[in-house]
Amino acid sequence: MFTREEIIEILTDESDDNLSLLCSDAHRIRVENRGESIFLRALIEFSNRCQKNCLYCGLRSSNIDTSRYILSEDQIIACAVKSYNSGYGSIVLQSGERRDREFISFVTKVIKEIKRLSDNKLGITLSCGEQNEETYREWFEAGAHRYLLRFETSKEENYYRLHPKDRFHSYSDRINAIKTLKKIGYMTGSGFMYNLPNERVEDIADNLLFLKELNVDMVGMGPYIPHHETPLYEERNLVRLKEKSDIMKLALKSIAILRHLMPHINIASTTALQVIDNQGREKALASGANVLMPNLTPNTLREKYFSIYDNKPGVKDDSELISLPFPIAYNEWGDTI
Repeated sequence: MFTREEIIEILTDESDDNLSLLCSDAHRIRVENRGESIFLRALIEFSNRCQKNCLYCGLRSSNIDTSRYILSEDQIIACAVKSYNSGYGSIVLQSGERRDREFISFVTKVIKEIKRLSDNKLGITLSCGEQNEETYREWFEAGAHRYLLRFETSKEENYYRLHPKDRFHSYSDRINAIKTLKKIGYMTGSGFMYNLPNERVEDIADNLLFLKELNVDMVGMGPYIPHHETPLYEERNLVRLKEKSDIMKLALKSIAILRHLMPHINIASTTALQVIDNQGREKALASGANVLMPNLTPNTLREKYFSIYDNKPGVKDDSELISLPFPIAYNEWGDTI
């Protein structure tokens, strides 16, 4: 267990030897507590329509240059069946945020059909933003058992550097939503972005400790990647780290520290790491991460969701063909104990 002061010291330490020791120790802790195998979650980005207007995100509602889409029920089911037949134990259904009844009912129907077709063998994680408790319960009862909702930053004042102050964006609502998910019974995931404009090392330390305070089951965290059609792009030069190699070191430190803090949880090696390092995901898996989320969204639509930030990798990847220096746990949900 690290104290806040120790975390800050690690985050500011420039020694490559110390980083190597930290990551190797985190990998050992991961193997001891979660096993050697990597768990796969097939990512299906089924819609990029979003009512939110987050200042950093290319899918923000006011971005009129983004081509919007939503997969049909048949298209989503086809992706899920492909995932199941390829040995994925679990899928992630991800979209922009909508709270209208048409969307809610659509997701409910999709969940039920996937569970029926897989004889309840395919695990379902949702990442569809903030909803009310009634909606979360509806989807849980339909068969979803995990939910990913990032808090993005643990400080309220920092939250409003990333979001406008209006009825769609509330720091307290975001944190309460995470707590509601846990109350309902979801295996709840969260996370944050790092190397944001005007961010301090102390903020990252507090974010890591906040994850432990929330007692989440899984974590996805990644670097801030500027998008040229967002307001926050104007502040891109105010990030603390400019070199990709330094950002990658911060990523590995964050994952390794979290593995020390929370030995039993699932930690994702996120796609954004490939933007800063071609081997970013693999390095993360050797530093405490144990989950990979290959993209199985239909190739013809990936570019539309990939407008979430600039230079998102994987648009042309054949993501079902994965070669990793780690064993893969096929046909397993990989839930925490």
